Amino acid sequence: MSKADRHINVADLPEFDAALYLDSPESIAAYLTDILAAGDASLLASALGDITRARGMTEVAKSAGITREALYKALRPESAPRFDTINRVCTALGVRLVAEPLPN
Repeated sequence: MSKADRHINVADLPEFDAALYLDSPESIAAYLTDILAAGDASLLASALGDITRARGMTEVAKSAGITREALYKALRPESAPRFDTINRVCTALGVRLVAEPLPN
């Protein structure tokens, strides 16, 4: 088989789902740390949505004291959730946001 015969059609590849890989507090913390470095609120909302799906939307909503519907709305990719919501979701997920100094 030649290289031309091994062409991969991107449309045939399965859609990537980060939730499948967020199976430990360490993987969740590493994922959030990378996302926070981007400084994009909607990306953070989307990432928290990935993590919440991995943990179970109903369970996280209950632990965070937020309705499931409100959690879905707050964590959709184009949203900009309030800090209180982010903090409550992080607490429900067993992680916390921390500050560290920027490198010089």
